[in-house]
Amino acid sequence: MKIVACNSNRPLAEAISASLNLPLTKASVRRFSDMEVFVEIQENVRGEDTFVIQSTSYPANDNLMELLVAIDALRRGSARRITAVIPYFGYARQDRKSGPRTPISAKLVANMITTAGADRVLTMDLHAGQIQGFFDIPVDNLYAAPVLTKDMDKAFDGADTVVISPDVGGVIRARSIAKRLNTDLAIIDKRRERAGVSEVMNIIGDVDGRKCILVDDIVDSAGTLCNAAVALKEKGAASVSAYVTHGVLSGGAVARVTSSPMDDLVITDSIMATEAVRVSHNIKQLTIAPLMAEAIKRISDESSVSSLFD
Repeated sequence: MKIVACNSNRPLAEAISASLNLPLTKASVRRFSDMEVFVEIQENVRGEDTFVIQSTSYPANDNLMELLVAIDALRRGSARRITAVIPYFGYARQDRKSGPRTPISAKLVANMITTAGADRVLTMDLHAGQIQGFFDIPVDNLYAAPVLTKDMDKAFDGADTVVISPDVGGVIRARSIAKRLNTDLAIIDKRRERAGVSEVMNIIGDVDGRKCILVDDIVDSAGTLCNAAVALKEKGAASVSAYVTHGVLSGGAVARVTSSPMDDLVITDSIMATEAVRVSHNIKQLTIAPLMAEAIKRISDESSVSSLFD
């Protein structure tokens, strides 16, 4: 087995490598002066089972191109099998036509990864499960739930908790977490009566006096989470915490979270933390490295990946 790391999340790749007790394959991933991507694999990979670790997070296009070029380099180096390990799959939110003459970019990216030469894909908490069907190669979609619920058990041991879905679309994910914690589920229903009027958040479920746990897959601008925290506090919530798999946290998101009524925001290291995230007093990062490492080992051994979540 060979593990190749691109540049988007080097610390995660090194942690996965350490968990597998396997050194990273020597490779040069660099730019020419005009910012063209160049990848050189500096070890023999002929006949090897290879894994390329690369989140397609900011800068999404650069990181996606690095992944594609690395896959092509391995294919031309006669690797036996190439697995694209994409902890955070960028473009996943563009999974359908949102209006006339708009793209389905998630499908386009799936085609590009397949054409580059990947034999399978390993990712985590896809924004929409149907994206797996965009690929004509096997896709293993891992869930961060075991990592997140372990931290929830430690943080809220014995407390009166309720799991909150910040929108109707996230109910299935929130219900799964609520089932693991053996607690209740509540849903936030967002409505905007007309353009230019602020959203009205109706809370379906009992949150008064309880510790609320917001659950989502992606936090980008953090506007929805922060507004949800305000609405929950107004309804009498004792505390509000958020657990999110992918901390995109673009623009002023970190400042928004810091000044919000949220006690804490817990994210995973599927995306490398910025300096602002690292120094924030109410943002915490959990590692998915052992989970990803175990999935990589099982793929290489041709054993069951789904049994990780039984």
